[in-house]
Amino acid sequence: MEDIFIIAINPGSTSTKIAVFRNNKSIYVENIKHSTEDLEPFEKITDQFQFRKNVILEKLKNINFDPKKVKVIMGRGGMVRPIESGVYKINDAIKKDLIDSPVGEHASNLGGLIAQNLAVEFPNAEAYITDPVVVDEMDEIARVSGHPMFERKSIFHALNQKATARRHARVVGKPYNELALIVVHLGGGISIGAHKNGRVIDVNHAVGGEGPFSPERAGTVPVTDLIKLCYSDRYTQKEITKMLVGKGGLIAYLGTNDAYEVEQRVKKGDTEAEFIYEAMAYQVSKTIGEMSTVLKGDVDGILITGGIAYDKWFIDKIRERVAWIAKIFIYPGENEMEALAMNGLRAFRGEIEIREYQ
Repeated sequence: MEDIFIIAINPGSTSTKIAVFRNNKSIYVENIKHSTEDLEPFEKITDQFQFRKNVILEKLKNINFDPKKVKVIMGRGGMVRPIESGVYKINDAIKKDLIDSPVGEHASNLGGLIAQNLAVEFPNAEAYITDPVVVDEMDEIARVSGHPMFERKSIFHALNQKATARRHARVVGKPYNELALIVVHLGGGISIGAHKNGRVIDVNHAVGGEGPFSPERAGTVPVTDLIKLCYSDRYTQKEITKMLVGKGGLIAYLGTNDAYEVEQRVKKGDTEAEFIYEAMAYQVSKTIGEMSTVLKGDVDGILITGGIAYDKWFIDKIRERVAWIAKIFIYPGENEMEALAMNGLRAFRGEIEIREYQ
């Protein structure tokens, strides 16, 4: 079988991850950090396009591969309109919604834009996005919030959750679309999804103030207190939004969004850090319990993934509360680069349908 090369691009708020795969093997991975000074000149995230593209091109010059053999360039999907899980060829409609998102600004919007533009540099390459954060497979009953003016939305770590669920299906030797799973992504944000027969039928809105607090997000907060704060004239809308997303969670309580730093503080006997860190595990456990009711108690496994999944102390705190629900499986780390590349490879080989965004 012909060797093909795949380039994967995953922009984050202060970094850009890039990887090159030869077929299904990674030959290069790098996480390019961007300082505050680097990003300060740009008013909007999409204004960073040329800067980030140039940085990527400089890195790719150092890799020994034939540009003509690059067949797929995968961009981390951004905040487009809600779509089903899958691989989407980047067309004009996707580009329009990545630039002027109907959902909101997010660094991942740059992934598809850069991928499509880079494809011009590689004569045989096609550009795609896959499983963006707006993947929406929720049951209709899960959308009901409690007031008709507010509909619950599906915004979560779809790429890593789906990749972890499919990986687990291979491990246990069963089709993903025949399993009932609770998948827990523990990163800068935390999302917990109920996967049933290949669909995420319910999940907390990992950006919009639902579910557990995380290293940098406040999660669900008391609504009446939030309303009072909004009308107190003490903070602007932008400041309150930042308080909830970006400066909430661990960073609000402990002054850091680095879960590893908190883990070390706990090991050194910092009782305040231990209390807050355990409270985060407590809230994660509660949301796992919620998702078990969505699946009516018929759960084939609880899968825990993301960077914090490396922390045994934190996982044990969750295990104490939820092990009775189902067997727990740990898949630490964020497998997003591999998931991008493997979805691209499967699409190139015709193993999965390439969808059209409309």
